[in-house]
Amino acid sequence: MKAIIGANNEVQYVPLTAEEIQQRELDAIAFATEQAERAAAEEAKAAAKASALAKLQALGLTAEEAAAL
Repeated sequence: MKAIIGANNEVQYVPLTAEEIQQRELDAIAFATEQAERAAAEEAKAAAKASALAKLQALGLTAEEAAAL
């Protein structure tokens, strides 16, 4: 259902059309995909940072020195 507000602030509820339902489903899929991609990118960035810190520590830097970079 969707709400349509009239000229006198009267609210009328009408069912969604097939096209509107399909668009909502497509929007939900696109949103979920975008969220998953964003989460994967954040995880990859965190993994790269941890890897870089480990490599710096392997070169002889302390954890504090590596974190300061």
